[in-house]
Amino acid sequence: MAQAAEVSGSKLDSLQKADPQQLAKFIEGEHPQTIALILAHLESKQASTVLMKLPAELRAEPIKRLAQLRQFSPEMAQRVALVLHKRMEALGEQSRRAYAGLRGVADLINRLDVAVGKTILESIEGEDPKLALSIRNLMFTFEDLLTVPEAGIRDLLGQMDKKTLATALRGASEELKNYIFKSMSSRAVEMLKEDMEVLGPVKSREVNKAQLEAVAVARKLEAEGKLSLTPEGEDEFVS
Repeated sequence: MAQAAEVSGSKLDSLQKADPQQLAKFIEGEHPQTIALILAHLESKQASTVLMKLPAELRAEPIKRLAQLRQFSPEMAQRVALVLHKRMEALGEQSRRAYAGLRGVADLINRLDVAVGKTILESIEGEDPKLALSIRNLMFTFEDLLTVPEAGIRDLLGQMDKKTLATALRGASEELKNYIFKSMSSRAVEMLKEDMEVLGPVKSREVNKAQLEAVAVARKLEAEGKLSLTPEGEDEFVS
């Protein structure tokens, strides 16, 4: 059984080399559990792209099941892999990776268009409010920069493209703008405000993209141990 599970896992991992458009068509007719298992074997960026290629009405249920992935048994993974194997043979092979459950789902939704992510979460909330809350609690948005200490904000600003920052701030609350300005020199604030003025009208899609880029930089800095995206008081205790 262990060897069979290893083989099936290898087959599922071959999906990582598939073109997202092709892969979306490939899994569109599958059961939501199957789609969830396949999404679990993709990097979050590819998974979000594949999810966006699926019809809107097919997105929420796989995400819900993805968040509950711990309930998938090795036997189920094996059955799914064996059923799909013949259609995946040409997609190549790649090493196995672990899926982070709820945190992986939160990261995936963070990468989606804001409106799409909101719709998916609301759909999950209608069926399982507790699960939706668990996902929301693990998501980090641009507005959550309010919870990052000033030193961390300065590190973030040092890594960000100035135009991207100006664009992201166009859609930020006054509270967040002021918090970020407080971490900058008065001259830097003047220059940033000028950059924001020069931009003129900005499409919400561009603002969302810039904010996602800022969050991606913040996550990179967190991975490097340079800042924490967990608000004080929300750290888990390990006994």
